[in-house]
Amino acid sequence: MTETQPDPANPADALRVIGHQLVTEGSVISPKIVPTDADPVFGKLVAAGPRAAKAPGEYAIVFEAIREGFLLHYGTPRLMDKPESNLALLAGDYLYALGLGRLSALDDPEAVAVLADLVAISADLCARNPVSADAVAALWVATATSLATGIDSGFLEARQQLRSDPIAAAGRLAAGAEQAAEAAGLRDKVRLCAASASQ
Repeated sequence: MTETQPDPANPADALRVIGHQLVTEGSVISPKIVPTDADPVFGKLVAAGPRAAKAPGEYAIVFEAIREGFLLHYGTPRLMDKPESNLALLAGDYLYALGLGRLSALDDPEAVAVLADLVAISADLCARNPVSADAVAALWVATATSLATGIDSGFLEARQQLRSDPIAAAGRLAAGAEQAAEAAGLRDKVRLCAASASQ
């Protein structure tokens, strides 16, 4: 029995769409791609909000590609089987570019800027010793929530505060994400993302 083709319009298929693209393009990464049953909780959150209503499936793919790039650099990837460190770095950069490239086709410069900052701030936080895992997790959840519900000044200010006071900023980001999610009916999705980001 053959596996069904992933549907780019379905946010639940976001990781499968990315994996399929990576396998079929025949790059140096392709042989290392493995099937995954991981739930694309971040992409599903972004897709469920009003801000992504024009192309929910595509927004899910964008966010999950960037999330996978981050995990290749700093965590446990979902689409690659134990890549050696140089390949993981290469693949991570490629996934960042893939996500931002797809986003540029959506003509959403605000989201491009927010996601580029997400990558830069996450890298900065992960380079610190000790790593502020709670701050990194809060940043990812708050960014996904903002892309779902709308990017406001409270999110932008708290995000900038991460560099000077990560503990206080993480609390502000988490509270802001909860509040925005509650107003948009996305509380359960935000909590799933928070649990996933903390693992």
